[in-house]
Amino acid sequence: MKILCIGHASYDITIPYDGYPIENTKNRVDEKYECGGGPASNAAFLLGKWGLDTTFVGVVGDDLYGHRVVKELNSVGVNTKYVEYDHDDETTLSIIIANKRNGSRTVIAHRDRSMELEHKLNLKADIILVDGQELRASIEAIENNPRAITILDAGSLKESTIELSKRVRYLVCSKNFAEDYTEQKIDISNPDSVVKVYEKLKKDFKNEIIITLESKGCLYMQDNIIKLMPSIKVTPIDSTGAGDIFHGAFTYCISKGYDIEKTLKISNITAGLSVTKIGGRNSVFPLEEVMKIYEENI
Repeated sequence: MKILCIGHASYDITIPYDGYPIENTKNRVDEKYECGGGPASNAAFLLGKWGLDTTFVGVVGDDLYGHRVVKELNSVGVNTKYVEYDHDDETTLSIIIANKRNGSRTVIAHRDRSMELEHKLNLKADIILVDGQELRASIEAIENNPRAITILDAGSLKESTIELSKRVRYLVCSKNFAEDYTEQKIDISNPDSVVKVYEKLKKDFKNEIIITLESKGCLYMQDNIIKLMPSIKVTPIDSTGAGDIFHGAFTYCISKGYDIEKTLKISNITAGLSVTKIGGRNSVFPLEEVMKIYEENI
């Protein structure tokens, strides 16, 4: 199957730190990790590494970081023919502080506001994954491929993610997106709160909804029953890119025709393993290792 990933590409510089820096101090570290990043770009990297026919569409600067991002994607077989190089703006840069004590990450990102895909594309695909960064191109791809399975990585509440939520088959959103859109907090110990969130999302978007809960796993609906798929237990080091990796694994499983429970188990395992390594793309585990853990815990 041909998979098309459209959206954000960045270059990440991750700095592991023992705790979190105190304001107005100087701090020296011994480690730093660099790699490409961005939700759709990271998902494409995983899909390429796992052997699928994957094309990434996005925009980077015509600079050192942009060429590194494309080279990384090419290294795992991702088609980057339709990546645009912006000659006026620089590649999005993310500086990430990874708290080694609890695995949390703090991201400071810079992206030029004018950076956007310029050319129209007419690409054929069986599965389309979008992250809301390139709204026009995403809508064009969805409309040009009416039979394609469509997936949205809705990480945050923006006009673009709301618009795309109305157009996709699978809305795979973060807890933050779900809570901000519905104006209702999710408390998994309080089923009523979860039902209210799902009722609002289903009423407005009328698609299949998965809500990711980070270390707690994810919520999904099956046979009109809302269920929790727990994550695996790991010792977190760096959560950078875990959500992107979840979406990449989800897309892989959908392409293989797995049922929703198998899909979410594998996606949770993949994302859970990713937080045990530093750096988004550095933490994409081989498919064989993920499936081995899935079989052991089936």
